[in-house]
Amino acid sequence: MEAKQMWDNFIKQHPEYKGSSYNAWSYGVLINQLAELTVKNIKTATASAYELYAVDNDPLPQVNDFNIILDSKNEAVCITKTIKVSIVPFLEVSEEHAFKEGEGDRSLESWRKEHTELFTQWYEEENLEIHDNIPVVCEEFKVVYQ
Repeated sequence: MEAKQMWDNFIKQHPEYKGSSYNAWSYGVLINQLAELTVKNIKTATASAYELYAVDNDPLPQVNDFNIILDSKNEAVCITKTIKVSIVPFLEVSEEHAFKEGEGDRSLESWRKEHTELFTQWYEEENLEIHDNIPVVCEEFKVVYQ
């Protein structure tokens, strides 16, 4: 199903959100796996590198944002609503946040390893200097439609 069709179906069931907007996007890696974890309510958070928002000229996520999560074929799998956003230094991302991301063994150690590799790759692609304590956008959400 396309994102607009899923949104239209959601609005039919939740007319109180008519006039609201949404963003449609897929995860940057492991697209289908992370989308599936989101649908199953195992993945209830995500993290991104703050400085890359400026590079891409993208707005930061905001509380009450609606997001349509796409799979690798750009098919809509669910709609989430952002419930919390914080910007913290990399080394201050909490164990709780790492667990909520739902990936790997859900430990902070695993989260740091995976995100160090990912952020290093993305920073290098943008010719940005990576450092130990880059600002990280930590976003929590709940699935509101699937």
